[in-house]
Amino acid sequence: MDFYDIAGTVNTAFIFVSLYGVFSQLKKIWSRKGNDDKSVRPTELLSLNQFTVSYLAYLSFFVYGYSIEPFNHYIVWPRLIASLLVLLIIMEIWFDRKSTSAAISFSVAASTLILACAGLFFGETILDKGKLISTCIILVVTLLIAQGYFHQIRLIYKSGHTGAVDLKMSQFILMMDLSTIVFAFSMGIAKGWPLLMLAVTSGVTKLIIMYLFRWVKTSPLAAERRHAVLTQSA
Repeated sequence: MDFYDIAGTVNTAFIFVSLYGVFSQLKKIWSRKGNDDKSVRPTELLSLNQFTVSYLAYLSFFVYGYSIEPFNHYIVWPRLIASLLVLLIIMEIWFDRKSTSAAISFSVAASTLILACAGLFFGETILDKGKLISTCIILVVTLLIAQGYFHQIRLIYKSGHTGAVDLKMSQFILMMDLSTIVFAFSMGIAKGWPLLMLAVTSGVTKLIIMYLFRWVKTSPLAAERRHAVLTQSA
């Protein structure tokens, strides 16, 4: 077993750990959904922007993994599962908020997942185009993920609390990002640079969100902003 296989195996293990983090976020939504207190919103402060971009990131790597040679099982199957879990979170946001933007996000996400899965079965007929398209998507998603997580960070900072945001999800995805960086180097920079770029961007944003969980507990400014929100809603 060479470095590529070792790094790929470790990365896959951490991806499955991160999937538990995503599922933990989903469980938190379901838990809040079953709360008898109707003032508790199941998806409070969850950024639709951020989860839509996260979904696109997982899906683009799903397509990238089956578009390159050789077929990269380490990338493909865990990202497909992650795409499905994040799609469920987007669906819950739609059910909770009943907004047009959430309905559009879910519809687009569900449609692109069907198309991406269909592309998997066409094999070599879309190989070159699939690699080019998915690489372009990854570049765009890297920019969007920075913007999307900035939106989530801004929501927490402005309100002074974390709402329905789950800390475990950020912790476990950060572990995945770190292992993905190592895996990208094992693939070689020429082939793994899209993976490297997105993992670094994602990792930095997770570190900021994790810091904000501490900030809301210790910062007088956070307490002041929470009080202001409660005063406005009273």
